[in-house]
Amino acid sequence: MKAWISGWSIAAKLFALQLAMIVALAVTAVAWIWADARADVERDAAAKSTAVAETLASDPFVHTALGTGDPSARLQPYAEDVMAEAGLDFVTIMAPDRTRYTHRDPARIGQQFLGNIDRALAGEPFTETYTGTLGPSVRAVVPIEDDEGEVVALVAAGVTVSNTQVALGGRIATVILAALGMVAIGAVGAWLLSRFLRRVTWGRGAEEMSRMFAYYEGVLHSIGEGLVLQDRAGAVVLYNDRAAELLGLPRRERGRDESIPLDRLALPPAVADVLGRDGAVVDEIAITPTHVLVIDRDVIVSRDRDRDRGAAGAGRIGSVTTLRDHTQLQELTGELATMTTLSDALRSQAHEFANRLHTIIALIELDRAEDAAALASSELALSQALADRLVSAVEEPVLLALLLGKAAQASERGIAFEIDLPDRLEATGVPARDLITIVGNLIDNALDAASATPSPRVDVSIRATTDELRIAVGDSGPGPRDGDRVFDLGVTTKQAAGHGIGLALVRQAVTRLGGRIHIAGSRFDVTLPAAAAPTSTPAEVAADG
Repeated sequence: MKAWISGWSIAAKLFALQLAMIVALAVTAVAWIWADARADVERDAAAKSTAVAETLASDPFVHTALGTGDPSARLQPYAEDVMAEAGLDFVTIMAPDRTRYTHRDPARIGQQFLGNIDRALAGEPFTETYTGTLGPSVRAVVPIEDDEGEVVALVAAGVTVSNTQVALGGRIATVILAALGMVAIGAVGAWLLSRFLRRVTWGRGAEEMSRMFAYYEGVLHSIGEGLVLQDRAGAVVLYNDRAAELLGLPRRERGRDESIPLDRLALPPAVADVLGRDGAVVDEIAITPTHVLVIDRDVIVSRDRDRDRGAAGAGRIGSVTTLRDHTQLQELTGELATMTTLSDALRSQAHEFANRLHTIIALIELDRAEDAAALASSELALSQALADRLVSAVEEPVLLALLLGKAAQASERGIAFEIDLPDRLEATGVPARDLITIVGNLIDNALDAASATPSPRVDVSIRATTDELRIAVGDSGPGPRDGDRVFDLGVTTKQAAGHGIGLALVRQAVTRLGGRIHIAGSRFDVTLPAAAAPTSTPAEVAADG
């Protein structure tokens, strides 16, 4: 039986439960009304019997008939008339010793009356339900007293219980019909509600819904992407553990589905902007102080499965937003771009060196050995001097390779590249990826800005103290027109697509390391803690002129 019921849908179980409750309430109401009506009928029967019995007890005709030698001869016809007119089942007039003068069955006249008469003999009328010769009956027993107050006879009048039930049946029929109507109305309402529930739950049972919820809860917290669910008003109703980690939110308590308005959540502005929109979003990049997020957002609309699948849904019910962490991917992309730059520079230098080598060989063949030696030594000294200087001064291998690559790139593009270094720059403790992100993007932007000037020039200065690492990159360009907005995602002066993210990543890295950025004209000054560690302190960005 239990297994059979467990296969029912929620709608079917609710319908059965509601129907059972309605029937139970109807039966209870009928039983209560039946009992109350029966008590009323019995009270009415007792009152009617008492009134008739008292009337007979005070009737002069009865007193006169009791004084004759054969009271039954006159009282029996009179009692039958009274029973017929009053609608009573019996009227029994008896002597104080219980001898009947009248009875519904004339054959029982002269026999003993069955029932209690003690209270009546004491002069007190009373009523009772008693089983006599006619069966259970509601009766009233009243004493008949002479002028001196002596009890000379008794009158018992009453109605059998079967007749009270007949009277009760007429009154209760309306109650039963009303109860049946209530059951019918309740059943129709329950059926309509069950249809609605069957539609919204797609006919699934409670156990199936419970299993689905457990599965979805497990999937929600096990996936590697952040997931944020919003209702139609934009409030956040659910987010998983990964979303809490990416957005810096407190872990959500499982089983708690409280809606939280967006303005009550400490969301990064870029993410709050996306979540505050109404439409869908595809692969939009949002840079937070600690992560580079790719956001996809889809609007959820309700659909009635019973309608045509091509019809529009009933309306928006919310949205689902996924957050993918591309921080490491962007960092690796920056590293790859730096390595590609270095590789291209080396390839270009190899090509130029080959040309120079051919020139030197040709000079030798032309018996111009001195010119060949001078050309070879000058080129070698120029390139070797920079390399020797960097190798001797910089102990940070990543920074060393980055500066060599950018110097080669600047040389290839015809841009003067000046590097100001201390005599000795020891390892900084700044993560290699952050160094590549900060220094590489600043130099790349400086090279692009300088290339558009008549005398292109890029200056790089690196200084270190026991507490700080200072990096300054300037160029011969006019500097950013947008001030500190140049660090916002998508802000760029380049026409080609795909730009506007480098400086945003620089600010993110500086923020994560607890540093600060200062802009003065075309010069970018970055200050980082010497032993930089990730932190949530916001970057201090200042714009001058």
